[in-house]
Amino acid sequence: MEEIYAKFVSQKISKTRWRPLPPGSLQTAETFATGSWDNEENYISLWSIGDFGNLDSDGGFEGDHQLLCDIRHHGDVMDLQFFDQERIVAASSTGCVTVFLHHPNNQTLSVNQQWTTAHYHTGPGSPSYSSAPCTGVVCNNPEIVTVGEDGRINLFRADHKEAVRTIDNADSSTLHAVTFLRTPEILTVNSIGQLKIWDFRQQGNEPSQILSLTGDRVPLHCVDRHPNQQHVVATGGQDGMLSIWDVRQGTMPVSLLKAHEAEMWEVHFHPSNPEHLFTCSEDGSLWHWDASTDVPEKSSLFHQGRSSTFLSHSISNQANVHQSVISSWLSTDPAKDRIEITSLLPSRSLSVNTLDVLGPCLVCGTDAEAIYVTRHLFS
Repeated sequence: MEEIYAKFVSQKISKTRWRPLPPGSLQTAETFATGSWDNEENYISLWSIGDFGNLDSDGGFEGDHQLLCDIRHHGDVMDLQFFDQERIVAASSTGCVTVFLHHPNNQTLSVNQQWTTAHYHTGPGSPSYSSAPCTGVVCNNPEIVTVGEDGRINLFRADHKEAVRTIDNADSSTLHAVTFLRTPEILTVNSIGQLKIWDFRQQGNEPSQILSLTGDRVPLHCVDRHPNQQHVVATGGQDGMLSIWDVRQGTMPVSLLKAHEAEMWEVHFHPSNPEHLFTCSEDGSLWHWDASTDVPEKSSLFHQGRSSTFLSHSISNQANVHQSVISSWLSTDPAKDRIEITSLLPSRSLSVNTLDVLGPCLVCGTDAEAIYVTRHLFS
């Protein structure tokens, strides 16, 4: 992989996301959004990656990410997702969910829509009203799902003033992240190590399925669904472990992989090459996991530390499934149990809070007030 370029932006970056490309586009990603946290004033910013290659005074490559526009954001940016090419949804530590609209003709951002009391501990209107951080958001146009520290799940629709559906006491603990499985189904992770699947077609307030790692109750911070195999999800949490789950089978993870030395903040399957997965951590590291099986004998930083007890329940069910259909992340063949891990950042510093991948491009943001970008992930 070629150089990864740093740009120092004088704000701690909590979230970063590539702007999606139009369907059928052959371009590579060139615009990304960032959100900040723990600053006196926080911002949502849009950047263009521009050209690269200026050597800075330390002999490193200086990234030429150009700031296109920014807008103040009330509270810490807890999550950030593009709704479409022009709109960005931001989750705030104040419990507010805001849709920002980008105006490319004059390069400005404006507030398009806002749900100010999406998440709260005690209700709006009561004298003891207290907001709760909105911790996660996921979009599937026209729907926006949010989760929060209040254990609440909201289903919003763009251009609707009120929530379409709210599950008030979805969880007695903090919900940390959410992803869509299939359109009416979402999956949440919480602060006591549980994955819960919710089906919006069902009227009740109960999850349709609960998965967890028995005994541990380690808080889970992030989740991502395999882009082609909707039953495969990856999670990361406080212990830095990477867990791969098959939601069709049992209630335990298929693989438990020893990973970072501190909290894993985000995990992302590559959207078009899902044998590649990316994680970032409080320990200051950013890792590229390569599980592609076309390399016969890979040298690996370590052999996958998978305990046979976690694998036993999944092997019997897979015996009759055509081998090539099984995701490489679910493979239980010991000969293929090598995953190549590459550290993408030159040196560890403060927490890497966020990352995103699209095509050959990767962006990540850190507490060291830096944004790193590379445009050649697989070269």
